[in-house]
Amino acid sequence: MSYNLYLSALLIGATCCSLVLCYLCWKRRELPIAISYGLGSLTGAFYTLGYAFEIVSTSLEHIRFWLRVEYMGIPFGTLLWFIMVLQYTGRQAMVRKWVVAALMVVPLITFVAHYTNEWHHLFYKSMTLDYSEGFPLVTLVKGPLYYLHVYYSYTFFVIGMVLMIQMFIKETGRMKKQVALMIIGSWGPFGFTLIYLSGAFYMPIDISPFGFVISGIFYIWGIYQFNMLRLAPLALQKIFESMQDAVIVLDMENSLTSFNQSAARIIHGLTNKRIGKSALELFADYPVLLERIMQQPSLGSRIKISGQADRKFYNVHISYVTKNGIKPVGKMILLSDVTESVRSEEILLDNARQLSELNTFKDKMFNVVAHDIRDPLAVLINLMELMEEEMEDCGENHEEIVQEMGEQIHNTFTLVESLLDWFQSQRGGMVFNPVVRDLAQAIQMNIRFLQVRSEGKGIHIHSLIPENTLVFADKEMLDLIIRNLLSNAIKFTDYGGSIQLDAQLANGKMIVSVSDTGAGIPLEQADTLLNEAYPVSSVGTAGERGVGLGLTLCREFVRLNGGEIWFESAPQQGSTFYFSIPTSPKATAYPIEWNERREIV
Repeated sequence: MSYNLYLSALLIGATCCSLVLCYLCWKRRELPIAISYGLGSLTGAFYTLGYAFEIVSTSLEHIRFWLRVEYMGIPFGTLLWFIMVLQYTGRQAMVRKWVVAALMVVPLITFVAHYTNEWHHLFYKSMTLDYSEGFPLVTLVKGPLYYLHVYYSYTFFVIGMVLMIQMFIKETGRMKKQVALMIIGSWGPFGFTLIYLSGAFYMPIDISPFGFVISGIFYIWGIYQFNMLRLAPLALQKIFESMQDAVIVLDMENSLTSFNQSAARIIHGLTNKRIGKSALELFADYPVLLERIMQQPSLGSRIKISGQADRKFYNVHISYVTKNGIKPVGKMILLSDVTESVRSEEILLDNARQLSELNTFKDKMFNVVAHDIRDPLAVLINLMELMEEEMEDCGENHEEIVQEMGEQIHNTFTLVESLLDWFQSQRGGMVFNPVVRDLAQAIQMNIRFLQVRSEGKGIHIHSLIPENTLVFADKEMLDLIIRNLLSNAIKFTDYGGSIQLDAQLANGKMIVSVSDTGAGIPLEQADTLLNEAYPVSSVGTAGERGVGLGLTLCREFVRLNGGEIWFESAPQQGSTFYFSIPTSPKATAYPIEWNERREIV
């Protein structure tokens, strides 16, 4: 039996290997690289099948027929292999329609020239039979279009090999072995063809198709050993780049092996040049993240990445990358941006805190109301009973009783008025609605509201606050603060005294002051006046009585508007109450800035 039959059987075996590769690629056809590699394997199958029957053919006509079968694949093999290399090395963006159309020009010329060679003989100048080996072999004299095909094929083969060698140099570990198998498998058909065309050795048989045997062995080994079609670099890259979450892969020595672009945007200085660097060097500016990495893999934990200008939070999940599901070979760090979630939680917690504080404050106010309304009403009841008894004797003078009843009724009215202010401002469930207000107008309105009381004691009220002094506060709360502070100033100022109001800008807030020429606050009361939940009301200079609710409301309302309240006082020299309030975004800075707060003299 001639050896050509053995070679034919071997080539049929190579054809089967190529068809197996086509089948595997068809199963993974969702990957672009599987399509290009599958079609490339199909062109190889045409080549090996046609040559398997060519070397056992007995006539020139039969040989021509099988040559045509071979050239159904030969012209397009290099093009499809080059497209596969572009995809494999992460250059999928270069595979565009117009690029593929340009690259198809020479393969189409080769295909047409071979099938029409008998008309022009530009591909093969002549075809004759040679029986020197004991069986007919075709002897071909190549034409110019044949050499055009050869130059085209090896130009793109060289470019493709350079790209894969560059990739081999950059990769590490398991991926490096996969790329090596791709390089060796690619050298099979191209290397054998190069040896045959060089003429360095006498070879009556074209050994080019046998290169597909070597190629098929290495490719199938790579697919099953390294799952190349599933873990192709392009596929990995596309998955990485499509992920919004940052992915960083380290080996067991905590050296960087891979990362995606999302990680590069989060971690400053994370580039391909730093692959292989230690985590201690890479994450030196991110101590919290580095601490998590150096620990054992754990479930997600929320951290703030330091080194970022913006305030962002990430959920960190660290897990082992295992081989065969058993042996750890590395770590994978997954960073998920949870900033919006954290901010939403903070807002909810802040709202819950405010609601809790408002609810507590409401309960305090109800307690105050329960105590402060009961006592004056009880006095009124007793006075009324007394009046009823004494009115039986019409000759008695009831002026003192009537005066006391009027005072108690007035105090009760004041309490009810304060409560109405409070409940009106909080109607609809503790509503806080800050707006831009002209502070000077708010002051003047409340001065007019208390004008009867101030004129009754001959007190002059003067405001130094210019118009268009804009603040940002809740209207009802601001009015209640001003009204209560003015009411207290009138209450504790002697007849003929004066009250002055002023406002100055300091540290982005408006500091409002209400100064009086009254008796001042006793030292024993000053330390606790603004800290007590239920301050005791003092008697005014004209015997006025309060209900102890005013300063409590002022303190809480100032705080809810984002400010502070304090005072300074000197015995027999008067008092000054201050409160800060946010300024309007349209407010302009005043030339005089507020000095440091002064303590009680």
